[in-house]
Amino acid sequence: MLLQNRPHPHPAETHRRYAHLRDRRLAGVLIDEDTAEDREELSALERISCRVHRRWAHECISSPTHVIAVTGHRWCRPCEAEANIAVDELTGDITITCTRCARTPTTPATRQILRTCRASLATATEHRRRA
Repeated sequence: MLLQNRPHPHPAETHRRYAHLRDRRLAGVLIDEDTAEDREELSALERISCRVHRRWAHECISSPTHVIAVTGHRWCRPCEAEANIAVDELTGDITITCTRCARTPTTPATRQILRTCRASLATATEHRRRA
């Protein structure tokens, strides 16, 4: 089905989808990013929140759901293997390593994951400091 023909959820439906979240900053970011993504103003791969897990991107990036071999996200192309990711919320360190060769894939997708996780972590941390 063409993207233009896909019905967009009513804003009230989007708000209800995240009503259960305690972190209202996260809920607001999810709503904003859902809207921007649906309008094709934001790539799903550039989000700092995760629509699937309803979490900050850095909190769920280690899920197998986020391995995308076609684009190279959490994937080592030379080894044809998944890459693990670890996010240290205290230090801000993010490491991505291939499960076979133990190297960090040097791809645009890996650099994008690092940018997204850093932005997600910074936004979540800033919100927690203000609370």
